[in-house]
Amino acid sequence: MNKRRNSQPAPKFASALEYINVLIGSAIIALAFNVFLLPNQIASGGVSGISTILLSVFGWEPAYVQWAFNIPLFIAGVIFLGKQFGVKTLVGTIFLPFVVFLTKNIDPWTNDALLGALFGGIVVGLGLGIVFRGNGSTGGTDLAAQIITKYTGLTLGTSVVLIDGLIVLSAALVFDIERGLYALIALYVTSKTIDLVQVGFGRSKTAMIITNRQEEVREGILNKIDRGVTKLSAYGGFTDNERPVLMCVVDQREFTKLKQLVKSLDPSAFVVVMDASEVLGEGFKRA
Repeated sequence: MNKRRNSQPAPKFASALEYINVLIGSAIIALAFNVFLLPNQIASGGVSGISTILLSVFGWEPAYVQWAFNIPLFIAGVIFLGKQFGVKTLVGTIFLPFVVFLTKNIDPWTNDALLGALFGGIVVGLGLGIVFRGNGSTGGTDLAAQIITKYTGLTLGTSVVLIDGLIVLSAALVFDIERGLYALIALYVTSKTIDLVQVGFGRSKTAMIITNRQEEVREGILNKIDRGVTKLSAYGGFTDNERPVLMCVVDQREFTKLKQLVKSLDPSAFVVVMDASEVLGEGFKRA
């Protein structure tokens, strides 16, 4: 009875944590926009990039521009793509411009365009990564890209590149080529930071081992490294003989130990090693 009672709040807590992630991530993105990107006229794609350009051309308030684009795009997404976005996307869509408005009078943290592009890209990527970890979205041009994908057959990646590319090109025309190049730097840094936040700093290695001493290698990995092993059915391409492959995932710090173990048990073993960006399950990170 106690176990059941204690486990009930968990889903509610997890849901609340997701909303907190969306709010925190959106706030971080908004702050980065006001202290790094906007002061240095870096329009690195998205609705925020559009608002940067329109501020320069017409003097329109960026927060109002972002609301003016985000809310109709969210409605269009619901109409054309279905009610799959949920409340968290609506929260991000409305809250991000709200924080942009609240923080608009904060002094820029740098007036160097290169520093603005680099750190703006890093902080925006951090914020987006946190939003994505909360299973949310900030809406905007991502929704437009999904609509384009559905009705044109283009891949989502291509649609996103087309939209962001047009925004960066517009920035280069409105400001100058140099600002367009800085915007590309910010876009690249943002994508890499999102990956880092999503996957984390931890890196693991996946080893595929083909050996004539399968049992010794398998037992060595199980007992001396304390990692699991999966035996995959395989056949030699030349001989057509059965040659099972041992697959093992280890932490990067354990890889040297694994390599030395296999070499000591079977110097002629064939080993293929690959990076594993994220590993979920027993002995590694929980989902």
